[in-house]
Amino acid sequence: MHRLPILALVLAVTATSLASKEPSLEELIARAKSAPVKEQPSLYVEIAERQLKSADELYNAGNVEEARKSVADIVTYSEKAHDAAIESGKKVKSVEMAVRKMSHKLNDVKRTLNFEDQAPVGEAADQLQKLADDLLTYMFRKGK
Repeated sequence: MHRLPILALVLAVTATSLASKEPSLEELIARAKSAPVKEQPSLYVEIAERQLKSADELYNAGNVEEARKSVADIVTYSEKAHDAAIESGKKVKSVEMAVRKMSHKLNDVKRTLNFEDQAPVGEAADQLQKLADDLLTYMFRKGK
């Protein structure tokens, strides 16, 4: 009779460990590069979102140089998501929404930084906003 609670505990621990095993950033980048174009938009957005989280954490920790690298990666992978979405015609709306959300988050991060650290983050936010606007234009173009 005591086996059932133990079995449930083992299953719960196993399920939790399997669920928490997400691919590393390097694995995700490699997967995105080799994925079919229709799968790339989501993968590149995930990479950009992870880099956004990383940049925020690095700025909070005072590691400005590494944070700037992450911000540059956010732009790079958002551009890749944008291009793959347009090329494949897949995930355009979800990429547009994700990129716009990241732009807003970058502006939030910018407001927490010293004045001299704000410019690169603001420029990245502006670039992401332009990508999102371009995707919106693409979705509502005439003569689809």
